Amino acid sequence: MGYIEDLRAIVGHRPLIFVGAVVIILDEQKRILMQQRTYPNGVWGLPGGLMELAESVEETACREVLEETGLKVHDLNLINVYSGANHFAVAENGDEFYVVTVAYYTNKVEGNITMDQNESLQLQYFKPEELPAQMIGSHKGILKEFLEKHYKNGTTIF
Repeated sequence: MGYIEDLRAIVGHRPLIFVGAVVIILDEQKRILMQQRTYPNGVWGLPGGLMELAESVEETACREVLEETGLKVHDLNLINVYSGANHFAVAENGDEFYVVTVAYYTNKVEGNITMDQNESLQLQYFKPEELPAQMIGSHKGILKEFLEKHYKNGTTIF
């Protein structure tokens, strides 16, 4: 069992606080890599996940991206840290949790995309103006903030 499963065995469905990281990955055409997740129900999101014991947030971001996409990311740039009452969720099994999400972006990537079929239905790059509509709510907010800061007239400004 993993850390989260061990905690759940002790506290049941009561609210917990988890720390996670997501990464906006940009390709050479400045498109954004999105992951259509198996959970929750085919909704799109950014590659990322929850921290394991003794991991830094940056290590979490790199590990999760590698596990979910097969890509190694470098030179992570902080977008923001997201937390608070509007970052509360209830899983399908009734588990309650608050997530502190640290969001990064990078265009320094190596490797070829390989999808973890346990976590993803598909991985696809999208132009910023063509992002999927059905997306994890907090990821929409992260992308909105990123695009407002880094895109002008359809081109990146970094």
